[in-house]
Amino acid sequence: MKKIYYLFCLSCFILASCKESFIDLSPEDTQSGNTFYQTEDQFRQALAAAYQPLRDLMTNDYFTAEMRTDNTHYQYNDVDRGTANQYRENIANFTDPTNDSYTNAVYFHCYKGISRANIVIERLPLANIDEAARKDIDGQAKFLRAFNYFRLVRYFGDVPLYLKETKVAEDAFLPRSPAAEVYNQIIADASAAIEELAVPAGFPQSGAATKGSATLLLAEVYVTQKRYSEAETLLKTLPEMGYQLLANYADVFSTANKNSRESIFEVQYREGAQGGQQSNFIYQFLPRSTNTEMITGVATNNTGTGGWNTPTDDMIAAYESGDKRLDASIGIAEGTYNASNVFTISANKSVVDYTPAEGKIGVPYIKKYLNPHTTANNTDDNWPVYRYADALLLLAETLNAQGKAQEALTYLNQVRDRAFGAGKAAIQETDPERLKTIILHERRVELAFENHRWFDLLRSGKTIEILSAFGEVMKQKYSYLPPTSFQVTAFRLLYPIPQSERELNPELTQNPGY
Repeated sequence: MKKIYYLFCLSCFILASCKESFIDLSPEDTQSGNTFYQTEDQFRQALAAAYQPLRDLMTNDYFTAEMRTDNTHYQYNDVDRGTANQYRENIANFTDPTNDSYTNAVYFHCYKGISRANIVIERLPLANIDEAARKDIDGQAKFLRAFNYFRLVRYFGDVPLYLKETKVAEDAFLPRSPAAEVYNQIIADASAAIEELAVPAGFPQSGAATKGSATLLLAEVYVTQKRYSEAETLLKTLPEMGYQLLANYADVFSTANKNSRESIFEVQYREGAQGGQQSNFIYQFLPRSTNTEMITGVATNNTGTGGWNTPTDDMIAAYESGDKRLDASIGIAEGTYNASNVFTISANKSVVDYTPAEGKIGVPYIKKYLNPHTTANNTDDNWPVYRYADALLLLAETLNAQGKAQEALTYLNQVRDRAFGAGKAAIQETDPERLKTIILHERRVELAFENHRWFDLLRSGKTIEILSAFGEVMKQKYSYLPPTSFQVTAFRLLYPIPQSERELNPELTQNPGY
């Protein structure tokens, strides 16, 4: 029925576009798809539209990439058992169904970005614009298409491969392409983006994808495919592009340092009245409270939005003594819960050696996204996607996988030197298996709450082992977790294809187990 309705709507749109139709009564200066894509400025506008779904993606991606792991959990709300809350909890509990609106949102936001990138890529060769501008626009669009498909193929496996603008119904209903074909397209797009895009012109950067962004994307693809030597070659080109670690870890996440030398790609948000461009991560990550002012400096009620992506005890314990990243990444909201499970915040405490005051409870929250702002739910924090520290640790991983453990230590210890002080906590281990575990741990604490943990676990091959053990601990700790939770089986390593999409498109099969 949904497919019939979709086709009816599409037919009405096509008919309304005919010359004989009433659409001709619109003002002659009204832009249409046939007249809009002509100038560089118009393509820049279309490219900006292709970036926009990334903002929507990041407001959902932490459910699937962080809360699905041992990094974060949620604050159970026994008062509000609405569907929206249960869907989000189900992702963390490994009980998500095929109609879970939050896993589905990741799928749809990725395809929205792909659709908009396809329009730019397909129409760009027909426009008469400067060649340098054409390369830059095409390179950015192909980076975005590759980035979204890389997200999709790791989350959902085989997915439909849309590579052209959807103009008729037949274009909209494609079957799933094998993951190998999707990866081939990702590699082709990312390689083209590397060729066409320039290195950063200066720092801070504009926020647009660069040669560095595409390089790290393709390198991560190659590491995922165990094509380590190719990843190594790419990663070793990044220093000459001007990227560096910032001296202080906490400074990386300051809104005063957006798009810095350490940033290789971050999703852009902007505080203000522009509408839909601001972020509000801190309000989602704090416990539900009628007044957040003690933490945010702005008095507001976040009982309808907060309580998500809460750092676990396991995550806090993962930091070694003396690691500066702990205090920069996690804070403690201290206070008390009332009978309605709403938290009254009475103090903002450091997580380091924290002990609750008498009669108080300490709730951890992600501190990385706490920066000064003036309006509630209107913050200036970007979302870090790729950082130079990520590149260094990925290089250490790929070198170790090739039997180059001693060289891998050079890059691993660059990251640790910033966290502990030069030479104070240098790793000397060269056994490949033990070093692999150390690098996985280092990525966990360095990149905590930046949506890497799920993909790192998948790449390690230890997802079931690590998260099954974590789940047993969680079920002993929290009585609200059902016995069916944390059944981390092989089929749960992929998310289900959205049921609503399968009802529209009968060509789509479902992942096994769902």
